[in-house]
Amino acid sequence: MPSSVETLEFQAETRQLLRLVIHSIYSNKDIFLRELISNASDALDKLRLASLTDASLTENGTADLHISLEVDRDARTLTVRDNGIGMTRDDLVELIGTIAKSGTAALLEKIKESKDAATTESLIGQFGVGFYSAFMVADKVTVHTRRAGTDSGTQWESDGEGSYTIQAADDLPVGTSVTLHLKPADSEDGLADYLSESKIRQIVKRYSDFIRWPIRMATDRTDADGEATSALDTLNSMKALWARPRSEVTEDEYNEFYQQISHDWLPPADTIHMRAEGTFEYEALLFIPEQAPFDLYSRESKSGVQLYVKRVFIMDDCEALMPNYLRFVKGVVDAHDLSLNVSRELLQHDRQIQGVRRRLVKKVLGALKDMQAKDAERYTKVWAQFGRALKEGLLEDTDNTEALLELVSAASTHDQEKTTTLREYVERMKEGQDTIYYLTGETRAMVENSPHMEAFAAKGYEVLILTDPIDEVWVDQVPAFDGHRLQSIAKGQVDLDDTADGGTETEADKAQREQDFAALLPWLTTTLSDHVKQVRLSSRLTTSAACIVGDAHDVTPTLEKMYRAMGQQMPTVKRILELNPTHPLITALRTAHHADAEAPALKEIAELIYGSALLAEGGDLPDPARFTRLLTDHLTRTL
Repeated sequence: MPSSVETLEFQAETRQLLRLVIHSIYSNKDIFLRELISNASDALDKLRLASLTDASLTENGTADLHISLEVDRDARTLTVRDNGIGMTRDDLVELIGTIAKSGTAALLEKIKESKDAATTESLIGQFGVGFYSAFMVADKVTVHTRRAGTDSGTQWESDGEGSYTIQAADDLPVGTSVTLHLKPADSEDGLADYLSESKIRQIVKRYSDFIRWPIRMATDRTDADGEATSALDTLNSMKALWARPRSEVTEDEYNEFYQQISHDWLPPADTIHMRAEGTFEYEALLFIPEQAPFDLYSRESKSGVQLYVKRVFIMDDCEALMPNYLRFVKGVVDAHDLSLNVSRELLQHDRQIQGVRRRLVKKVLGALKDMQAKDAERYTKVWAQFGRALKEGLLEDTDNTEALLELVSAASTHDQEKTTTLREYVERMKEGQDTIYYLTGETRAMVENSPHMEAFAAKGYEVLILTDPIDEVWVDQVPAFDGHRLQSIAKGQVDLDDTADGGTETEADKAQREQDFAALLPWLTTTLSDHVKQVRLSSRLTTSAACIVGDAHDVTPTLEKMYRAMGQQMPTVKRILELNPTHPLITALRTAHHADAEAPALKEIAELIYGSALLAEGGDLPDPARFTRLLTDHLTRTL
C-alpha cells in the first residue's frame, strides 16, 4: 500500500528568503557542493559519536563511513550520499525546515539592512540554511534518509518555489542522500557543468580536501585493452595535518603540506603547530618561509593564512587572522565554531576571531624570538627576507612593540659584516651612555662616510646603520628600547662628553670659541636664510667643514621625499647648518669676515659650504648649475 504524501506550503516570509538564497545570496554557485559535503561530514561525525555509547546504531561498525558522489548523465542528477546518522521525519522538518522556523522575519529584516552580498551570505549561514544553496543549481532536490536505529525512512522533495512534499520511504539504508536534478550549464549565470568529473574534482579539492571522511566517486577509465571501465576514486586527501598531534607528524609531511599551500619549492624556515581548546576551539598550522615571495612588498600582496571551519575550506588570505606585517606567514586556521558562510566583514569585528589573531601573532613572534636565540644564522637569513615587513609592525601593532623591537636586526659600526640586535647594542654601550644612536641613509657606504659620523667614530660610539626606507618612519614612532632613547645623530644637539674620552676642552674653551664666532654665525644665518633656519657650531664634526642637521622632531629629507612621491604635499623644512670650528676653511672664513664682512666673495663661499654639506649627506642641490659655476670660479682663482 503506497505511503501518503504530505504537501506543506512555505510561509510567505520563507518563500521570500528562499528566493534570496537561490537567486541573490551566493556569488559563487560552486559552494553548493561544499555545503552538502559539510552536512554529510557532520552526519558521519554524529554517527561515530553516537555509536560509542550505542553500538547497535551501526550494522557494520564505523570502519567504512564515507561520502559518495554519484553522477547520472542521462537523468542529469548529482547525488551526495552518506552513511551517517540519518534523519527521521521530524528531523527533516526540524533541520531542513529551519528556514520555516520563527526568526525568519528578523532574518529578512537584517538582509534588507545589509549593504553587500558577503554580509548577506553570512546572515544566511548563521540561520543554518546552507542546504538551500542546492536550489541555485537544481530545479528539484530530493532527499532520502533513514535514522540509525530506526526501521523506516523518509523522502523529502521540493522545487524550491513554495512548497515541499514529505512521505515515508521503505528499504532505505541508514544515512542520507541528497539528489539534485541539475539545471543546464549556463556560463552567463555562473552555472558550470556539475556533471563533469573534472569540475567535481576541482570543487572537492578546493573546499573539501581535508574532510576527515573519504569522498568517493565512480570515474570512467580505459584499461590496457582499450575497454571502458569504471573505478571508485577517493577525491579528497583527508590529510589535515593540523588536526593530528605534532608528535605524529613527520618533518617531511610538514614540508610537503607547506609546499602544497604556498607553491614554494623550499622547505619552511620554521613550523608552528598549535591547538586551542575552551570556549572557542581551533587548530592552527603556520609556516615561516625561508624566502620572501616576489610580491611581498607590492600592493597586491595578500595574507597567506587560509581559514577552514571543521576542515571545510572557507577563504584564502584571511586578513582577520593575521596582521598585514605578518602577511608572509603561510598556513591554515581551522575554527570549530564558525558558520561556513562567515564573511570577511564579520570576521574583522568578531571578538573570538580577534582573540585568535592575538594568540597567533604572539606565537609567530615567539617562534622568531626562539629562532633568534637558538639558530642565529637561520634567523639572520629570515630577517634579511622579512625584516622590512616586520618593521611595519612597529607602526601598526602597538600591543607588540616590545616583542618586535627584540627582533629588530640592523647593521652597525660595530661589525662590517654581521648585524646586531638592539639588545646586543645595549649590552655594548659605553659606560654612562644612555642613548641608542642611529643614522638613516640610502646605503651603508653613504652612512659610514657621512660627516655626522665623524665624532662618533673618533670617540668609539657605536651607531646603528639603517638603510630601509621604513627605518625613516619607525624610529620616530618608537621612543625607546629597554629604557634607552633612540636618537638620530643627524638630529638635534649632540653632546659627546669630550673629557670622558681623554679630551682636554673645558667649559672656558667652549665659551671662548662661541665668542670667536659670535659675529660670523648670525651673518651666515642671514645670508643662507633661504635654505637654513640657523647656523651654529658643531660638536659632531672632526674632519669635515660642515654638515646639515635637523631639529629633534623635524621630518628627514628622505622621509619628505617619500611623502611627496606618494602625492602628499609637504611644507619645505629648513634645517640647521653646523660648522666645524677647527676646520681651516671655517677659521679662514671667520678671519675674512672679521676683516671685511661686505666682501662679495664671502657670500659665494657660504653658498659653497652649504652645497658641499648638502652633497655630503646625499641631498639634492637647489641650483646645481649655480653651485658648479661658483665652484669652478673659485678653483680657477686659486691656480
